[in-house]
Amino acid sequence: MRKHYLDNLKSFVILLLFPVHTFMIWNDFGLKFYVWGGENRVISTLIVLINPWFMPLMFVIAGICARFSLGKRSMKEFCMERVKKLLVPFVAGTVLLVPVQTFYARKFFFGYGGGILENLKYFFTHVTDFTGYDGGFTPGQLWFILFLFLISLVSLIFMKLLPYERWEGFVSRMPVWALAGLFVPVWIFYYLGNIGGYSLGKNLVLYLLGYYVLADDRVLERLKVHGKWIGTFWGISELLLGAAYYKYAFYGDLAVNATGWFGILSLLMLGKEYLNKETAVTKYLKGASFPVYVIHQSVLVALGYYVLKGVDSLLLQAGIIIAGSFVVTVLCYEIIRRIPVIRKLIGI
Repeated sequence: MRKHYLDNLKSFVILLLFPVHTFMIWNDFGLKFYVWGGENRVISTLIVLINPWFMPLMFVIAGICARFSLGKRSMKEFCMERVKKLLVPFVAGTVLLVPVQTFYARKFFFGYGGGILENLKYFFTHVTDFTGYDGGFTPGQLWFILFLFLISLVSLIFMKLLPYERWEGFVSRMPVWALAGLFVPVWIFYYLGNIGGYSLGKNLVLYLLGYYVLADDRVLERLKVHGKWIGTFWGISELLLGAAYYKYAFYGDLAVNATGWFGILSLLMLGKEYLNKETAVTKYLKGASFPVYVIHQSVLVALGYYVLKGVDSLLLQAGIIIAGSFVVTVLCYEIIRRIPVIRKLIGI
């Protein structure tokens, strides 16, 4: 039986990307976005409230889904599927879409007046800090797809050496305090393979926790018994994290990873309870979510460039960029999914 709540949580995260990446235009983190409207502490605090859990949740869900996928496929078949669904869209998106973002970054910050093709050459011959905000090479939003591809392959070593069946009994009996404390290895491994705040180590641990621990319905049922205090702790930690950032610009790694882990547990419990169903809307979003992820930021940055140049009100700017980029991205998806060759490149 398909676990619809996992699909619906993924769709929820993808939809969140539109406001989150729009808000990045006004971040005060000391690093400008591809286009930038100036520092705004309130908007930056909103990002801080969402950031600890929304992409980590995607790695946990990917680990859960890998458990069910490997129950039906051999490891070789699983690897081939990962190449088709992750590596191909990563390469295609890096060549066709991400340079659009750096093109507008160069126009916005440096007054670049050249064309797209000239910028493409610059993109592939200049490597700086991998953000792409200066026009240099970057994987952009596709970092998630690259990380997920690498983690999917590396995790097979763990799954071969430590089969799930060997750990099933231990995991099913883990006390709730031990499950709640699993943010500790997530925090520790955050420092392994950390590239500009994007951590291979942390996301590998989250993926493996999804595979070995949270794919077990008995674990979620046991967590559900204590769901109120887990949710309460998440809410309190979000308030404290938001207040600390707003007042002192504090964003500590331990606090962030603890908040993120309790957010993940809470959202999985809430999703299983209230989102485990399929409607016409959720079915559409399930099919659209991955290509929308691939496409959305290039559209958002291009639209943001013109909105910042032509609209003065911050609220109006943000509203137009969020709503406009969503509509245009969905339209792009609708066109692409009807073109056989391109749809395969984008992972449909």
